[in-house]
Amino acid sequence: MSKFKKKRGNSTPAVSTASLPDIVFMLLFFFMVVTVIRNSELKVDVKVPIASELKKIENKSLVTYMYIGKPMKRFQAERGTAPLLQLNDKFAKPSEIPIFIENKKLGVAEKDRDKMTASLRVDNDVTMGFITDVKTELRKSGQLKVNYAASQGDVK
Repeated sequence: MSKFKKKRGNSTPAVSTASLPDIVFMLLFFFMVVTVIRNSELKVDVKVPIASELKKIENKSLVTYMYIGKPMKRFQAERGTAPLLQLNDKFAKPSEIPIFIENKKLGVAEKDRDKMTASLRVDNDVTMGFITDVKTELRKSGQLKVNYAASQGDVK
């Protein structure tokens, strides 16, 4: 008589985890490449005007952003509701612009300093007098390339 053996442990083989580190590092590299780090936290409400003719900025590393608008609700108790200028992460007066621009120029290669652009992101409701004060300070600091941010749309 022949002997038949029972198969014991009818389980599936274990999943190979040899490629797991490769997958983890690929995902990590992917998210490092596509993630954009925001330079500053917006402290003012800015609803940019609508324009029909827009041009994209070529080299965004040479752009200095300045935000002008009403302070957000959490800052209105201490700052009021009058339009304010935001440079990086802090509120500033227009008279502080030349020092801000000079510090930005120090961080840029000397050959690219004349290519720097000041981008004004101004709320629709800000009066032109405040913008003129900012532009005057930009002119005093030698920053003559000024860009006004707008969103794409049909102008009525």
